Amino acid sequence: MQDEVLSILDPKKGEKYLDLTAGYGGHSSLILDRTFHGVKANSGANAVLVDRDESAVDHLKSKFQGSGTEIIHKDFLSATKELLKEGRTFDLMLADLGVSSPHLNTASRGFSFALDAPLDMRMDQSQELTAATIVNNSSQAELEDILRRFGEEPKASQIAKALVKNRPIETTTELAQIVAHTWPGYSKTNPATRTFQALRIAVNNELGLLSESLPLWMELLAPGGRFAVITFHSLEDRIVKNFFADAAGDRYDTDLRLLTKKPITPSSAELVSNPRARSAKLRAVAKINNQN
Repeated sequence: MQDEVLSILDPKKGEKYLDLTAGYGGHSSLILDRTFHGVKANSGANAVLVDRDESAVDHLKSKFQGSGTEIIHKDFLSATKELLKEGRTFDLMLADLGVSSPHLNTASRGFSFALDAPLDMRMDQSQELTAATIVNNSSQAELEDILRRFGEEPKASQIAKALVKNRPIETTTELAQIVAHTWPGYSKTNPATRTFQALRIAVNNELGLLSESLPLWMELLAPGGRFAVITFHSLEDRIVKNFFADAAGDRYDTDLRLLTKKPITPSSAELVSNPRARSAKLRAVAKINNQN
């Protein structure tokens, strides 16, 4: 959703940019082309790019070497707290949530049910908790709760029972096959989709980090600044939607305004070239500049 992000953030020369999930720098490159154009590196108009994935951070360091861009290798909540302590603020902020294509396409990361690999799913490979740990050590009740809460899986009870019965489960293929057996017959989407989503969210504490970070992100946003969030499933979108509605709603004390009354979704042209974007939703707010 590059065009949509550029349109809603409307980056201008010299504005300070914070990318909270920079990944491999796709959005950042486009935004910095506008904010850095004609601006001397290290002039104070630099960007901060955050990611907790070591491979992504290595790529970002190489891609933006010499530009004065600051790269932070942390999860976005830890990075946010660090930036707040430093008293930093930003004119443009973006959080593109969810799993990236390199995660899905790299078998060894264990995010995809289509590729045989160890059951990993860690975005930060330095952490100990993996999907295999959860699957093989959680109780049946705990697994059912994870599948129901984070995957909205209607067969959470049957799948949790099957997982416990077939332990140990070490690979993505094993897990996908076990789940498929609980969903006999035709299914429009792969029956393992919701289970893999649930485990990934649990491994990376995605919803917890998002809920805790949202109010802190508003503190990082400078007056007149714009902040956009891209979500990829209903659980993330619900958290963002409800927070924005409350924080930028019809209140006398708010300093935020909604830039998107309804979420922006990918164009039909983008869906042709990037089918994985089909569930993406873009929401945004701006901080009111009372000096204007």
